[in-house]
Amino acid sequence: MKIVITDAQTVCDENISLDGIKALGETEVYSLSSPEELIERIRDADIIICNKSNMSGDVLKNAPKVKYIGLFATGFNNVDLEYTNAHGITVCNVPGYSTDAVAQHTFALILALLNRVGEYNKTVLEGDWIKSRTFSYFPLPLLELSGKTIGIVGYGSIGKKVAAIARAFGMNILALNRSKIEDESVRQVDFDTLLRESDIVTLHCPLNADSADMMDGAAFRKMKQGAYFINTARGPLVDEFALRTALECGHLSGAGLDVLRKEPMEEDCPLYGVDNCLITPHIAWAGVETRRRLMDIVEENIKAFLRGEPQNVVK
Repeated sequence: MKIVITDAQTVCDENISLDGIKALGETEVYSLSSPEELIERIRDADIIICNKSNMSGDVLKNAPKVKYIGLFATGFNNVDLEYTNAHGITVCNVPGYSTDAVAQHTFALILALLNRVGEYNKTVLEGDWIKSRTFSYFPLPLLELSGKTIGIVGYGSIGKKVAAIARAFGMNILALNRSKIEDESVRQVDFDTLLRESDIVTLHCPLNADSADMMDGAAFRKMKQGAYFINTARGPLVDEFALRTALECGHLSGAGLDVLRKEPMEEDCPLYGVDNCLITPHIAWAGVETRRRLMDIVEENIKAFLRGEPQNVVK
């Protein structure tokens, strides 16, 4: 059984071990694979393990032995499911492993924007507190979450966790979701109502044909004056030029993003250098405990497949 890991660098560091997977078969580990390298590296693979490597039909046709693709991720838009289904290739993902981490990062961004911890630390390091005539100075306004309204777009496992944290802060909760929300502490509303009434809008929905560019210029204009925008879901949900306009004209007070349309960020990214826009490099999912949990599930997915009882199958 030959296992090929195509992009280990996207998951692994000194804190994360691949030993469990290596014990399951002859394993070749590649840090990253270019499109040209990928085709050659998977040629004799029985099992492919990857995160974002392109598993298109044009790539997979060069791997005639492959019967299983395991993802280091929940998302599977890099896999041609039409091809894998037609050729009897089982594809398994890792749902739910990062729920706590992404919800935590969502509030890290919110608190960074409203409590301005980084900005206050910077001014202290620059000596401004030393020069202050009083014990406490507050040139930058601070805002409380209690009593504010958060609008959650997508009420899956992460959206629900965000709502639980918001309740602990004493926030009012609006949510947009296709299916009915049974939680009476959450007010289910349509998209326009959520945009209009929320002090903070946060995205936790999948990327698909219906959701792509959902946050465009019209959507940002519908948001409350002075509101905040958070995206820890997928970059292509957002028109970045429209977001920059909303920030620079002052309609929005700030934005916190963990994802962009093109990753890694490119030099011409419309949001690069916008003062009131916090950007982290797609790390909401990447806590040490989170990645260890991910690796355990990837290993268990392979074992289940080898037993003839595949789990977490994507169809």
